Amino acid sequence: MYRISWRNLLNETRPKYKNRLPYNNHEVDVNQDLYDHRNEFEKDYDRIMSSSSLRRLQDKAQVFPLQANDFIRTRLTHSIEVSAIARSFGVWLERRLIEKNKELGKEHYGKLPAMLATAGLVHDIGNPPFGHYGEDIIKNWFKSYFKKNKNLNLTAEQENDFKNFDGNAQGIRVLTSLQFLNDRFGINFTYGTLSVLLKYPWSSSECIEKDKEKFGFFQKDKLIGKEIISQTTGLESTRNPLTYFLEAADDIAYYGSDVEDGVKKEIIPWEHVFETKIKAKNSNIYKAYKEDIDKLIEKHDRAKANKFPDYLLTSVQNFKVWAQGQMIREVKEVFLNNYIDIMNGKFGERELLKETKNAHLLYELLNSLLKDYCFGDKEVISLELVGDSVLSDLLNTFIDECVLYEDFKEKPRYKTGKLYRLISENFIYVHLLNEDPKGKNRTFEELTTYERLLLITDFISGMTDSYALDLHQKLKGVKMP
Repeated sequence: MYRISWRNLLNETRPKYKNRLPYNNHEVDVNQDLYDHRNEFEKDYDRIMSSSSLRRLQDKAQVFPLQANDFIRTRLTHSIEVSAIARSFGVWLERRLIEKNKELGKEHYGKLPAMLATAGLVHDIGNPPFGHYGEDIIKNWFKSYFKKNKNLNLTAEQENDFKNFDGNAQGIRVLTSLQFLNDRFGINFTYGTLSVLLKYPWSSSECIEKDKEKFGFFQKDKLIGKEIISQTTGLESTRNPLTYFLEAADDIAYYGSDVEDGVKKEIIPWEHVFETKIKAKNSNIYKAYKEDIDKLIEKHDRAKANKFPDYLLTSVQNFKVWAQGQMIREVKEVFLNNYIDIMNGKFGERELLKETKNAHLLYELLNSLLKDYCFGDKEVISLELVGDSVLSDLLNTFIDECVLYEDFKEKPRYKTGKLYRLISENFIYVHLLNEDPKGKNRTFEELTTYERLLLITDFISGMTDSYALDLHQKLKGVKMP
């Protein structure tokens, strides 16, 4: 009926076991539930939950880096919130597909929510230290570096991996190889879950052809990237329909919660915002949601009159909960209205939230508050500049003075050897693994320039904010080991 099939998207096969029969074709023991009652997507969730890569997100910035206040969200708390919203989309969608559309059967209950919950939990797992600005720092550093060093024997596609470094593509690397468990397959997620995370289902080479900055996987990961696409949608450059929900869940969580954090830090003047942007009778939000806004005004005024402790935080929390609920409802409407195009791979890179009837007004308001008050805040700017110095210096040190040093040696008495021993042993091991499990592992000297650069970006992007700052201070002699 459609070019994309839900049954293909629910692919529970894992890359390590791709040559086995599809999971759903195995004979099922009637007593199977006594041993393991979970579907494969629930196992994905459980696999990543105890991983070091996920734990590192607790010390990576969402908007405000290096915070001592435990109220302010980190990448981890943000990811948990995205996971919850994404899961709720999955619960709604599977009921519709099973009970109304009849596109799936009762045996599929629980799979879509688990897949989206897992994708939401790990969607930022490849992000570097210091928030999204960290991505810009890495990109700009490499753009400058390649201008000065033109004889590195890299293809244009390989250079593009670094000049347009992206946390989404790095996330695929973390999940498929860097989160080392037993072998080169990393955490070995199902193809189904991996496909939800391919927000940009093309490589950096196709990125150049399409004149786009964003891409879904590096040249090093082109094989697994193509496998994910062929195993699920089967269509080049076509998103998994669930990716639209993941993207919406990310935005819904991000804008509401980060504005709440801005009010908590007294950066956003919520009283002024509420009076002029929400409560005002001539505002577009009030006109679109008059009855709901009147209820919010009543709660706001009552808390203020009763001198409720931190009533402004209560007010913004009430608004956030209501706004997120409204955005969720309208996103589902847009998905249904565009269902045919989405399932035929024709919805492209459009965003569900931006095409809502009225909820886009909420998204635009929250987005403007972050831009007007938070992103330009002196504390945020100062910490981002610290991040710029830290990441740039680490890249300089580990690339120029270590892995690309003209007389590289691993011996401890050389500076290059000392620096080399600071690089994650797990990452080095993964890079030296032979693609053929029966083959002999490589030595570091056998790595290409591209692979050495990739090793360093893997290492640095995997750092937490605090670890990056601490290592930088030690290397500069500001802090003793």
